[in-house]
Parts: sequence; structure tokens; C-alpha cells
Amino acid sequence: MKESKDFFWPSYVDLMTALFLTMLVMFVLSYKLFKDKQRDNDKLIYDLKVQVQEKRKLDEIKAALKRLESNYFDYNERYKRYELNFPVTFAPQSAVLPAEAQAPLVKAGRFLLNQMKALETNDNVQYLIVVEGRAAKDLRYPASDPRNLDGPAVRQLSYNRALAVIRLWEQAGLRFPSNLEVVAAGSGFRGAGRYTGAQEGLNKRFIIQVQPKIGSIGK
Repeated sequence: MKESKDFFWPSYVDLMTALFLTMLVMFVLSYKLFKDKQRDNDKLIYDLKVQVQEKRKLDEIKAALKRLESNYFDYNERYKRYELNFPVTFAPQSAVLPAEAQAPLVKAGRFLLNQMKALETNDNVQYLIVVEGRAAKDLRYPASDPRNLDGPAVRQLSYNRALAVIRLWEQAGLRFPSNLEVVAAGSGFRGAGRYTGAQEGLNKRFIIQVQPKIGSIGK
């Protein structure tokens, strides 16, 4: 009977082997969990560094663009954009720049170019300069009248007004560097920050917006 009882009990060597294997498995699992956690921490640290760099770059861009506030541009806090601070009002149905507005526009364009050139160019950040033309409704007719519908002709008119500004700058010899993309746009009777009511006629104008291309900041 004693021999039969000893037969069912593992030997000391078997116990030590099983214990060693168990500890080895636990060590491997713990090591893997540690490495996974380390990778997660490394990625988190990397992401935080990228976010800090992007935040720092955005602050630098914001400070640089603040130099645009001058006799030519104001910052519109409500719509988060820089705009011309003097009116340029077109004749009805016309995309011809008023003669009295051309000299101030050239000065504003030259000032804009000089300020944008002063920005850092070795960080690969690109900027978008949008010249947005607009049109005004004819208050002699109700809003539902076909002459006040925001159709292709109105969009084309407002686009041509923006294009007239860019052509004026080109004729004045203003050449923007490659990191500044100048785009003409026409918003017709739409667009944020329009004049309303009795001031509707003031919408025969254009605005200039300067924004960094967010996708280029982290590159």
C-alpha cells in the first residue's frame, strides 16, 4: 500500500520543474505586458510632443499674423479672420475696380506681401490668402425676385471682382512666394459677415482672408 501511495505523488524534481515553467510563463507574460505598456507610453509621449510643437507653431503663426493689424487690415474677432479695413464698393453689376480704390489696394497688397515674407519660411508652413468677392441684392425688389436669386451670374460677378484685385496686384509687380497661395473666390449673396437691411448695398465689395493651412503645420 505504501508503494501505491508514493506512486501518485509527484517527485521533488517534478514539482520544481512545474514551478519553474510556471514562473517562466509568468515572466514572459509580464515582460510582454511591460513592453506593450512601454510602447503605449512611448507613443503617448510622442503624440504629446507633436501636440506641443503644433501648439507652439500655431502660437507663432498667430503672433506673426497679428502684424497684419494696421492701416490696411483689421482682425474680425467674430469670424476669426483678417479683413481690409477700408471699403471698396463696386458699381452695380460691375467688376471694374473703382479708380479711387486702386492705389490703396496696391498699398494693402504690398503691405500684405511684406508681412507674409517676414514669416518663417523654413518650417514648411503654407498660407492661404483668399480674396473673396461679394455682391449685393437689389433692395428695390423682394428677396424672392429672380434678380435677387444667388445664381451662377451672381457668383461669376463676385468672382470677377476678386479676380480684379489679384490682376491689379500682378500688374503692380507683386509676386507672392510659393508658400503663399492666393485664391480668388466669389460668394455671391452668401458668405459670413455680410451687411444686412439698409446696408445691403455695402456688400458690393470683397474681403481678404489670411489663414495658415492647418495640414501643413505638423510636417
